[in-house]
Amino acid sequence: MTIKYDQNGLVPAIIQDATTKNVLMLGYMNEEAYQKTLATKQVTFFSRSKQRLWTKGEESGNILNLVDIKNDCDNDSLLIQVNPVGPTCHTGTDTCWKEVNNSNYGFFSTLENVIAERVANKDTKKSYVASLFSKGINKVAQKVGEEAVETVIEAMDNNDELFLYESADLMFHYLMLLQAKGFTLKDIEKELIGRHK
Repeated sequence: MTIKYDQNGLVPAIIQDATTKNVLMLGYMNEEAYQKTLATKQVTFFSRSKQRLWTKGEESGNILNLVDIKNDCDNDSLLIQVNPVGPTCHTGTDTCWKEVNNSNYGFFSTLENVIAERVANKDTKKSYVASLFSKGINKVAQKVGEEAVETVIEAMDNNDELFLYESADLMFHYLMLLQAKGFTLKDIEKELIGRHK
């Protein structure tokens, strides 16, 4: 791999969780740090403040296990995908931006949060979610079954708009059922990853 180091012999290294795709930190590598990372499979940087190599976690134990290294289009910055062990930031947070390193499923994650908030608020007069949850898990499960049947019926028709409408209803109610059982999409992801070969 061709790497263009700067005038100080360094290249920025963006550290990304290989699973969640969250950016965890930014560090700098020189050629020696890069080679040590490849050899040990644990991310090593060049510390500009200490003027020496340091392997992430050498004191804390919060290491970054190497998964992949990519070079950008100009060959002057690295994207390093890792499996982190423990928090990445020296302050004890998951990322150097004080974010929790959770998987994010786009709008589905937002929807999971909305469902959780409405269940917690228990306002059965204003919230369909709270109202359905108040009737118990059997009603939530029944609603998923109804939406699944409607989705299958629409799949056999030629109206894509209705198929997508019913699919959205099914997904929404399925997210409710997951929460009613105490699970989230993260649990489904873990199950599917375990099956993947």
